[in-house]
Order: sequence, then structure tokens, then C-alpha cells
Amino acid sequence: MEVVEALTWRGGVLEAALLYHLTSRRKVRTALENGSVLRVARGRFALPHSDESRRAAARLSGVVSHLSAAQLHGWELKHRPRLPTVTVPRNRRIEPRRRQGVDVKWRDLDEDEIWNGQTRAGRTVMDCIKVCPLDEGLTVADSALRHGNVTSGLLRRLADQVPTVGRRRCLRVAQEASGLSANPFESVLRAIALGVTGIDMRPQVTIDEDGFVGRPDLVDVDRRIVAEADSFEFHGRRQALKRDCERYTALAVRGWIVLRFSWENVMFEPAYVADCFRRAQQARPQQHAAPTRTSRRSA
Repeated sequence: MEVVEALTWRGGVLEAALLYHLTSRRKVRTALENGSVLRVARGRFALPHSDESRRAAARLSGVVSHLSAAQLHGWELKHRPRLPTVTVPRNRRIEPRRRQGVDVKWRDLDEDEIWNGQTRAGRTVMDCIKVCPLDEGLTVADSALRHGNVTSGLLRRLADQVPTVGRRRCLRVAQEASGLSANPFESVLRAIALGVTGIDMRPQVTIDEDGFVGRPDLVDVDRRIVAEADSFEFHGRRQALKRDCERYTALAVRGWIVLRFSWENVMFEPAYVADCFRRAQQARPQQHAAPTRTSRRSA
């Protein structure tokens, strides 16, 4: 096996002993000389274009974790992490100069929590929930479920095992997480709704009522409130605009409150979005009496 092939196969970073075993010392030496591979730490090699977080983990002899690990898992995030995050053992001492440009976390990880130099899916989700704001943590959990890397049952079990610090948040997000959210836009919108008392917005609930059938992004069935995450990417064509106008009008004439939010509203104006949810909830404090038939897709 060639050096670049071996490094690519293992995510761009390898320990020297394994790289020598897969290739040869001569091949590694040649790759170093021609610049196709770099020595990032004593006994560790990496591809020049390998992920920044993997190189940082190799340099510190740690494990890629938190949002950086979520990226490596291929999950969609609200924001890309500002710095690569690396977890090292609690008793590890690292000089400040070596920590520059890296968000270092100290934690003792079990072997079954690590795979290929990064935290496994369940550990990654719990780590993100504990240190990130609610909307970012829910986005990570939704993405992990959507990609099939975890199950709702696993998240709840892991959350129940979290010690006192962060346990309540982990339990809440594990309970609310859903793979039905299509993207971070919808996940963040739902997270904002979770902060409004008295409203219960659920993702992708099918409404079948009086000749209308639709599945809005978020639905509070009892209060007959619908929230849509309107993306220009999917609603920028005239035909799509016409279809949406008809759908929203159909809901309105059947007595539903329809809230529409742009990406900018949700990502940068959460107070405005929360206030809209609050006002809608106040307008519908009790369960609406009008009949409707709804169904929820399984997560």
C-alpha cells in the first residue's frame, strides 16, 4: 500500500508504527522528502490537506471531539467551530504555546468511546449538548439521528448516565431530538420554540383536514399553530412561491396561525422569533375546538 493511500484510508493521520506496517519505512521517508506527507508530532504522520482537527489531535496526542468530531462524522451544524477541539487525558500537561489555536478539553475517555482518532457518535453528541447552547446541541443531536449514527433510545440512555453537571440539558435534548428535522435551519427554529412556555411545536406533523393535506416544518396541534422555515433556496422560483401561497392560505382559512421565518430571522434574531411564538401562544391559550386529523412520522 502507498503512503498517501494508507493515510487517506485512516482519515489523514496515522501513528508511525502502523504506517510503517502498512507501507514501509522507505516509502514514508520518500513521501516526507517530496512533501506528500508531513510529520505532525513525534511518531505521527498526516496528509498536508488532512483535516485541521485531526492534525491538532495528532500534535497533542489527543482525540478529536465535540463540534470538530461532529464535523468528521459528517453532521450538519449551526456554525462551524471556530477552533479545532481536542480532548486529552485529565492528567496531561500541555504548554500554552502548544495549545495555541486549539480548544483543548481534559477528560478521561474509555476505549469504546473512541474510533479512528475521534469520539464515537454517542459521546460526540453528549459532549456537544453539554458545552453548546441549546440550539447548537439540538442541531447536533438531530443531525446524528437524521444520518442514522445514533438512535433516540441510545441518546436517552447516554443522557441518563451523565453526572450532575449538564445532565438536565442532556436529558432534555435527548428527549426532544428528532431526525425528522431536515436541516440546522429547522432544528434551530424548534430550539427557539422550546424556550417559549406553553407551546409545543413538533416537526413534520401531517395535517389532513377538510380537503387539505400538508406537512409543515413545525406544528402545535393543540393550538393549531404552524411554523415554517422559509429558505430562498427552495422557495425562490415563482412556481414554488405560488404553491406556498396556496398552502399557507389553505391553512389560514381553516383556522391555523401560520408563522413564516427566514434564515436571518432564525439564525440571527432569535428574540424576534421567540416573541412571535409567544404572541401566537397567547392568541391560542386553550386547545382549539375545530376538528383536524393529524399524524406524526416516526423519527
